[in-house]
Amino acid sequence: MKTQFAYQVSHEQFRPSDLIGFAQLAETVGFDAVGSSDHFHPWSERQGQSGFSFAWLGAAMQVTSIPYSMVCAPGQRYHPAVVAQALATIAEMFPGRFDIALGSGEALNENITGDKWPDKASRNQRLLESAGVICKLLGGETVTQTGLVNVETAKLYTLPEKTPRIFCAAVSKETAAWAGSWAEGLITVHRPHEELKEVVDAFRDSGGAGKPVHLKVQLSYDLDDEKALQGAYDQWRTNIFQGTVLGDLPTTSHFDAAAEFVKPEDLKSMVRISANLQRHISWLKKDMELGFERIILHNVNRSQERFIRDFGDMVLPALR
Repeated sequence: MKTQFAYQVSHEQFRPSDLIGFAQLAETVGFDAVGSSDHFHPWSERQGQSGFSFAWLGAAMQVTSIPYSMVCAPGQRYHPAVVAQALATIAEMFPGRFDIALGSGEALNENITGDKWPDKASRNQRLLESAGVICKLLGGETVTQTGLVNVETAKLYTLPEKTPRIFCAAVSKETAAWAGSWAEGLITVHRPHEELKEVVDAFRDSGGAGKPVHLKVQLSYDLDDEKALQGAYDQWRTNIFQGTVLGDLPTTSHFDAAAEFVKPEDLKSMVRISANLQRHISWLKKDMELGFERIILHNVNRSQERFIRDFGDMVLPALR
């Protein structure tokens, strides 16, 4: 299986108009796909942006021709019927070019509704109910249900010829195993190889065998190692905490406060920081051993054009 390599557009860090240019450049230099975040708030004041992903997708997909994917959290900020309508609309306009990964979300984005932020078990149950609603609506059904998610006689009148694939976003091996029973695919994040293998195996051993698995890699590449380290520290030091912290802190200010005591060296366990392209090639070749359908590359610093061009010129050809 040929591994696809995607460029990650980070709505938390850049204006939507700039991200369209980055996506176009990524396609031009040879990236196979684009991955998108979906946030209401950025993780830090330094990141400073937060465009609406669904609106952006229509514009970006119109001026490019490669596939896209996005991680989205239905159930609180988004009613799943509205997510289904958005998916159907995008997939009708751009057949076969869009997948979505559903996650349980973070308080940072979902708290805007004013509703109580549920515990993780309740969020997973809500996610499963939401995924069921989305799949039924995309299948042409009229949906009424009560539960953690309530729906009343919802029906989509615009349906795509090809239904987008529904992935689950999972970080832990426990969530990955659970996802294997219902999701059409898995997306997870990089970590030490043996830990990553445990997550992938948990998904495949629990109903996910033969289903696609995507990997999101957080890296920092720049002119030299110090620039790469400082760029990651400036932009991504709020993002290196454990999942419980990332999921439950309610505001951007809370994340900035939590990151006050993070040192630049602390990022190296969570972000692949190097100006050496050969090191990035070696890391990615090791990832490829696990059989990922797509690896999504997120350069977490602000030097996007250099990253896109250098990886397009020297990294992607070496991996193919």
